[in-house]
Amino acid sequence: MLQPPSSGPRRLRLLSYNVRSLRDDRRALARVIRACGPDLVCVQESPRYWRPGGQAAWLARSTGTTVLAGGGRTAAGPLLLGRPGAVDLLGVHDRLLPKTRGLHARGFATALLRLPGGGTPFSVTSCHLSLDPEERYGQFELLLDQLAIAELGVVAGDFNEHPDGPGWGLLASRLQDGHVAAPWGGEFTSVPERPYQRIDAVFATPGITVLGCGVPHGLPGVTEADLRAATDHLPVMAVLEVP
Repeated sequence: MLQPPSSGPRRLRLLSYNVRSLRDDRRALARVIRACGPDLVCVQESPRYWRPGGQAAWLARSTGTTVLAGGGRTAAGPLLLGRPGAVDLLGVHDRLLPKTRGLHARGFATALLRLPGGGTPFSVTSCHLSLDPEERYGQFELLLDQLAIAELGVVAGDFNEHPDGPGWGLLASRLQDGHVAAPWGGEFTSVPERPYQRIDAVFATPGITVLGCGVPHGLPGVTEADLRAATDHLPVMAVLEVP
């Protein structure tokens, strides 16, 4: 069966997952996340209209994590969860983005973190970018601004763009595209029944080593039935080494 890169004292397992507001099979979703054993989970489309705090808390409890950032009005959907003891939370830097009239509000869920025992602080941002090409490109630019919080950083999410798009190219020119840097698992993230496109990804700044990144097909405990039932995206898992 598929095995991720081995764990280590300065290695983090990060999962990025669009959960479609928990409208599908919640138990299947929780099983997928728990089977991936993540230290950090970058969630997109966390519920934001009906008891968003309670829904985020349910997802955290169901997956053995705690809420680090997002899950409220400022982040507007993205959420960041963490396994207890995996990281130290130094600060929260959620950001509500400029909104085009008639389009959904968007935001970033960002935390400044450090590995236990010290080390270089690094930021992690969960994002879900616009369906509108012009607005989306501006959000790609704002993601680069968001990385100024720390020297090292990770951006993960649903970018609603293919790798040949202009915004994706902008990000890839400054950051490491995880699946390109260290391909592991599957490539395409949408749709679960018939994956044909890569619109979800994990990016990391130079200085963070990507040891493996991709869709965890065949990972022990991750079943294809659960992946199809959980939501309308496939998750992306990355194993990262932080200096």
